[in-house]
Amino acid sequence: MRLLARFLAGLMLTAALPAALAADPTAPATPRADVTDTYHGVTVTDPYRWMEDMNHPQWKAWLKTQADHAAAVLARIPGRDTLRQRIAELSDAGESVFALERRGARVFYLKSEPGHDSPRLYVRRNLGAPERLLLDPHAVPRQPGRHSIDFHTPSPDGRLVAVGLSVGGSEDSVLRVFDVASGRFLREAIRGAGLNDGVSWRPDQRSFFYNRTPPAGADGGAERYNKSAVYLHVLGRDPAKDPAVFGWGVTPSRRFDAPDVPYVFTTPGSPWAHAVVLHGDAPERSSYVAPLSKVNGPDTPWRRVIDPADAVLHATLAGNRLFAISTRGASRGRLVSHDLGRPTRAPVEVIPQGQAVLRRTALTSDALVIEALDGGVSRLTRVPLGRGTPAALPLPFDAIVRDFEGEPTSADLLVRMEGWTRAASIHRIAADGRATDTGLQKPLPLDTSGIEARRVMVKSADGTAIPLSILMRKGLALDGSHPTILFGYGAYGISMEPRFSAQRLAWLERGGVLAVAHVRGGGEFGADWHNAGRVIHGNKQNTIGDFIACAEYLVSTGYTSRAKLAGTGGSAGGITIGAAITQRPELFAAAQSAVGLSDMLRMELTPNGPPNIAEFGTVANPDHFKTMFAISPYHRVTDGTPYPGVIVTTGANDPRVDAWLPGKMAARLQAATTSGRPVLLRVDFDAGHGMGSTKSQYVSELADVWSFFLWQMGEPGFQPAP
Repeated sequence: MRLLARFLAGLMLTAALPAALAADPTAPATPRADVTDTYHGVTVTDPYRWMEDMNHPQWKAWLKTQADHAAAVLARIPGRDTLRQRIAELSDAGESVFALERRGARVFYLKSEPGHDSPRLYVRRNLGAPERLLLDPHAVPRQPGRHSIDFHTPSPDGRLVAVGLSVGGSEDSVLRVFDVASGRFLREAIRGAGLNDGVSWRPDQRSFFYNRTPPAGADGGAERYNKSAVYLHVLGRDPAKDPAVFGWGVTPSRRFDAPDVPYVFTTPGSPWAHAVVLHGDAPERSSYVAPLSKVNGPDTPWRRVIDPADAVLHATLAGNRLFAISTRGASRGRLVSHDLGRPTRAPVEVIPQGQAVLRRTALTSDALVIEALDGGVSRLTRVPLGRGTPAALPLPFDAIVRDFEGEPTSADLLVRMEGWTRAASIHRIAADGRATDTGLQKPLPLDTSGIEARRVMVKSADGTAIPLSILMRKGLALDGSHPTILFGYGAYGISMEPRFSAQRLAWLERGGVLAVAHVRGGGEFGADWHNAGRVIHGNKQNTIGDFIACAEYLVSTGYTSRAKLAGTGGSAGGITIGAAITQRPELFAAAQSAVGLSDMLRMELTPNGPPNIAEFGTVANPDHFKTMFAISPYHRVTDGTPYPGVIVTTGANDPRVDAWLPGKMAARLQAATTSGRPVLLRVDFDAGHGMGSTKSQYVSELADVWSFFLWQMGEPGFQPAP
C-alpha cells in the first residue's frame, strides 16, 4: 500500500479521475478516466486516453511506477540471472560483420565484437588488407555518452563517410561526415536527418543529397517522419543554406502528401539523378529522373517515370536505364527496364514472373543481379547490362542472403549468407559464379550440429496453407512437454526469412522449441500474400487466424502443450499477438507484446501514424474502421477474462510506436484479467524501438522475457518463492 500511496500522490490526480483497482492484484493501480468517441455510428470508450500526453507528470510517474513494479517482480524469478549469463556468453561468443559498403577496393562494415556493447565502424583498403577501426559510437570525440551508428554511406572514392549518430535508441540522427584518412569529423552536423537511408554522394565527392524533416518552428512544426524534402549539401556550407531540390513544399506545382518520403540517388557512370518517393509505408513507390547536372533547386526538371499504379517495389538506375521490380499483374514480381533516353517507349520486360519472389537488386560493372526468395532460400539471377540473357548465378550453399553488395567498378558481388542453424559467412561471387569466402566474417565457435530446423505447412481457418518454421534439438520427443515460443509478425510485406541467432541456443539447449509463423501480411509469397493480411483490404483477421492455427498445430502435434506455449510479436506484430490472446486467451500460458501496436484507432494520431495508414488504415474510412475495431487488441480486452501471463515491453524513447500504446495495453489487461497471472510493463528508459539498443540491453530484455515465460510455464528453477 505504501507503493500505491506514493504512486497516487505522485500523479496528483483530481477526484474526477477515480482509481480502479486492477484485476491483476500484483499490479499498481492505474487511474481510469473514460473518454467516449463515436466512429461511423459506433461508440467507443477509452479509459486511458490520459496516457497519450507523454509530457504530463501523470504519465511519467505512472510509467516509472510500472517499470519499478516489473523490475521487482522479474528480480524474484530464481533462474533469471543464470539464464542472462548464458545469453550474454552466447552474445559474446564471436564477431558479427554486417552492413557492408564497397567503394572501389575499399570495404566498410559494422562489426559487433566481444567486449563491446555496440557495433563499431571498420574499413579495409581491400578485402585482403588489415582492418582499421574508424568509429566507436561510445567514444565520439567531444560528444560524451552512448551513441549508435544509424547509417554510414561512403563517398565514391571512399575518402569520406556520411554517418548518422543518435543517442538512447531515439533514431534521432545527426548527420556527420568522417574523414577516413585523418580519423576526424568534418564540421558538418545536420539535424533532422533521421530518415537517411538514402544519403547519396555526387560525382564531385564534395557534395551529397540527403533527406531532412522540418526543424522545430518551421512550417509543420518539428516533424519526425512527415513533410520531408531532399536537400543538396556542399561540404563546409551551413546546412541552413542547403537548397531543397525535391519533396514537400519545394515546387508548388508538384504536390506531395505529408507522409511521402523522398530520396535522390546517383549511380556512377549515369548522367541521371533518380528521385524515389516512398508513399508512407505503402510498398508501391514512385520514381522521377532528371539530368544530374540540372539538379540544383526548385527548378530541377524532374520527369515522372513510375507511379504507384505501376506497383514498383524496387528500382535501380544503371546508365540510361531504370530497372524496376513490379508486381503489377505479377504478385511475385517481374523485372522491367525503362529506357530513359526514349521517354515515350514502354518499359521492356526483362524477367517474367516465376515461382520465386523478386525482392531487390545490386549493380555491378557489367550486370544487374536480382535476389529472389524461393521457399525460404535466396536465388540470384545475373542480367548483363550489355548483350546476353539473364542467367542463374549460383550461391555456394542454400541459405538466405542478408547483405547484398555490388560495386559499379567491379564485376563481382559481396554476399552475406546465413540460415536458421548456419551462422553468417561473407562470400565474394565472381561473374562466372565462382564463390570465395572473404574471411571478413570469422566462424563462430558454436556447435549447432545438434539443432535442426523444420518447415511445415499448417492449414489456417480458411484452408490456406501457412508455412511454419520450427527449431529444436534433434531427436526431441514430441510429447507435449517442451517450453515453446511462437513468433509472428505479418505486415508491410516483410518476410520472416531464416536468420541465425547465437542467443537462441540458450533456449534450445534446455529442450525448448522456437517457431516462426509465416503469416499472411508478410511477403513470403509476394504481393498477394501481403494484401491477404492487410487492413486496407479488410483482411487483417487472416494474419491473426494464421498465427492461432500455427499455435494449435504445435499443441496438436506434441511439440508443446497449452501450459507450455508462449506467443510473441513486436511492433506491427503487437497486433498479431495482442489479437491472438484476446481472441484465444486459453491457448497460451504466456505472451509478450514488444513495442507493440495495440490501439489501432489512435495510432494514426502519433508522429509515425500517417505513414502507416497505407498498411493499417484510417478511422476516417468506414470500411477501414470496421476492420480496425474488430481486431484492435486494446479494444478487444474484455473484463473478467482469464488472460495468460503477459509481459509488455517498451522503450521510453520509441519514435515508431509511442510508449503510451504499450502502456494502455498493459493497463487494460491488468484491469481485466481474472487468471491471477501477472501482467507486467517492462520499460527501458534509455531505449527506443530496438534500433540502437546495445548488446547488454538486448541481453537483459531477452533474459527477462524468457524467464517470465518459463515462470508462467511452471518450469522448475524459475518459480519465485511465495
